[in-house]
Amino acid sequence: MNNSKHHYFLLISVIFFTFLYSCSDSPKTDSYSLILVETSDVHGAIFDYDFVNDRNSSGSLSKVHSYVKELRGNNNVILMDNGDILQGQPVVYYYNFENTSDKHICSEVMNYMEYDVATIGNHDIEAGPLVYDKLVKDFNFPWLAANAIDTNTGEPYFEPYTIINKDGFKIAVFGLITPGIPKWLPEKLWSGMEFEDMIVTAKKWIPLILETEEPNLIVGLFHAGYDYKYGNNDKNTYKNENASVLVAEQVPGFDVIFIGHDHRTWNNTVKNINGDDVLILGPGAHGQQVATATVEFNLDSEGKYEKNIKGNVVEMSDYKADSLFNLEFEKEFKEVKDFVSKQVGVFEKDVYAHKALYGPSEFLDLIHEVQFIRSNADISFAAPLSFNAVIEKGPVYVRDMFKLYRYENFLYTINLTGSEIDKYLEYSFAYWFNTMNNENDHLLYFKRDNNREMIFSERYQSYQLEKSFYNFDVASGINYTIDITRPINEKVTISTLSDGREFFVDSTYTVAVNSYRANGGGGHFTVGVGLDKDELSGRIINSTNKDIRYFLMRYIEDKETIDPKLKNEWAIIPKDWWEKAKNKDEKLLNSKN
Repeated sequence: MNNSKHHYFLLISVIFFTFLYSCSDSPKTDSYSLILVETSDVHGAIFDYDFVNDRNSSGSLSKVHSYVKELRGNNNVILMDNGDILQGQPVVYYYNFENTSDKHICSEVMNYMEYDVATIGNHDIEAGPLVYDKLVKDFNFPWLAANAIDTNTGEPYFEPYTIINKDGFKIAVFGLITPGIPKWLPEKLWSGMEFEDMIVTAKKWIPLILETEEPNLIVGLFHAGYDYKYGNNDKNTYKNENASVLVAEQVPGFDVIFIGHDHRTWNNTVKNINGDDVLILGPGAHGQQVATATVEFNLDSEGKYEKNIKGNVVEMSDYKADSLFNLEFEKEFKEVKDFVSKQVGVFEKDVYAHKALYGPSEFLDLIHEVQFIRSNADISFAAPLSFNAVIEKGPVYVRDMFKLYRYENFLYTINLTGSEIDKYLEYSFAYWFNTMNNENDHLLYFKRDNNREMIFSERYQSYQLEKSFYNFDVASGINYTIDITRPINEKVTISTLSDGREFFVDSTYTVAVNSYRANGGGGHFTVGVGLDKDELSGRIINSTNKDIRYFLMRYIEDKETIDPKLKNEWAIIPKDWWEKAKNKDEKLLNSKN
């Protein structure tokens, strides 16, 4: 080849490879900055308005949109959601179950906000396959959950991860969902899925992502909490509900992990098994905060990018709702407001949810009444799902039903023996009521530190209970007493059925209970009664196809006027000890009268 041809060939080659380089996805800069923004556990807080309490709200996606628009003006931004958006405010209930013909408000809003990726949460699964399958199709971004496995294919039901390209930088976002769903939700809501252990799934996928994608940054987007010890678990608990930190520590490769599910704010760094730092961030709930990670890429002398990552939790109370956002969804807002403003009946007296923590209450007796009507069961179990909710005397509206019954539980009817009913109640009262030694002791079983001092919660501005109030089940259909001087597992004495018939420990009774409990939630059946999951499933006679809140609304509409009354089927003894301790403990829990 002569020199002129040789130079010509070299020139063409340089031009060709320069063209390829310019068209490639490789970074072309010595430094680059990126901001990752996470929302989580929004629970329907889309608008700057609380549909339940008919007032402005402190957090919302409309405020988040203002913040993100401001960021996008001068920054490279990736917007992410970490699940549990489909339950909470009536706006999502309305589009989950009432208006199912229009596009879902969540796909419309999140597409408008230009979300890049999201992970699905347990309360999103709770909406059912008709809802989440529809959203998978309508979202303009991937919905992740690598450990939600399609049992027909053996592959993830949702996307396991996604690659987001920002100016040649490859950001891998890997999603996981808490595997505790089968303990809380009836199988018909997740039929065809299996939920793998988070650590097992991450160990399978992260090496594959590193090898095949060669990303510049690996981001975890986990709908699971920080405290792996929650619920008496430990780091060896298989399918731990809150395994986010365990994944960060045990699975190398992550640069930053965004978490949720526990409604707490987090900005901590942990070390993985290789000694590398992994930033853990969480934004709380209800759109009141967002978690952000600012990532600085800087090219080192070896041609590799060093990463400097800083985390922050930003309060949305400092931002106003975006006016264009509100205008865009003005029609949907009005439609939902009209829905919750519909009157369903009249209450002739105030009803307070918190009174159910201290003894018999009109609040729970009303729920029992509805459960009996829908199930025709012999006995009903129910617990308070709200703490400080109040249904005021006078007109009652659809919005009040979300105070009266907070979650979308179905109603199940199951078979239990008399002995099992007794065990169930003993378990419920075991860490609810204290064993009182004298009239000056506490009625409630408070959480205590190593020095036996009661623990005060700054978050709730009250002393903490050993167990959550939504696990405090009481029964209707039987007459019984709770002796607060007796030790655990010896407090309950059942005398008769409420109609006066004798109660037999070896007889079988039909029992009405919500789907969370019938699926093993709270441990009443599995730990208290001692039924394994298969045996418990075999006891189920039937379930409703609509949630209990729906039947409460229908009941009140049919009655028109509700005069809540105590059934007086159970009592706490000694009565004088109970009354004195009750009055004292109400003040410690910051109950609103």
